[in-house]
Amino acid sequence: MAQYFENVNLKSNLNIIKVHVLGQEYSFYTDNGVFSKSKLDFGTRTLLENLPISELHGRILDVGCGYGVIDIILGKITDAVYEGIDVNKRAIHLAEMNAKLNKINNVSFYESDTYSQVNKKYNYIITNPPIRAGKDIVYDIVMNARNHLESDGVLYIVIRKEQGAKSMIRDLMEYYQAEIICRNKGFFVIKCILR
Repeated sequence: MAQYFENVNLKSNLNIIKVHVLGQEYSFYTDNGVFSKSKLDFGTRTLLENLPISELHGRILDVGCGYGVIDIILGKITDAVYEGIDVNKRAIHLAEMNAKLNKINNVSFYESDTYSQVNKKYNYIITNPPIRAGKDIVYDIVMNARNHLESDGVLYIVIRKEQGAKSMIRDLMEYYQAEIICRNKGFFVIKCILR
């Protein structure tokens, strides 16, 4: 679980992976101690392939951004302004490197334990939450997104069915109008609009 928390003492093994998604190829630096260091994980791919990309605008926050995949890919194909946050310092450093590597200028990254360093509101919040970090952290991310969304803001989540998607959807309904917009091999992409 080191990829979700402090890992500065973990030996580095910097690598570059190639990712082909949404009709384009990207290169990403990865390293030990970050999530999905050897390839683009299926959940993130499913999320990216099912977002209404032409509608994305304004300010967008990626919670648990890892090495920056979502922000960099969406930043390449939209004019929105992206911010990625993660508790993992190594992931943030890689995300900054990856923005330069892919020549993406409308992204920025900073360290934050869930929303602890977030002080503005966003048109969209997007997350592939760190399930292995535990339910409390995942629920902090998805339930408290409402406090950081504009009044017409939208939260997009990807989660596996077997990791509690159905109970999460039920719980999300307390604060959001939540709907499944995609089911793909056990992964659900959920759209949440503030009530």
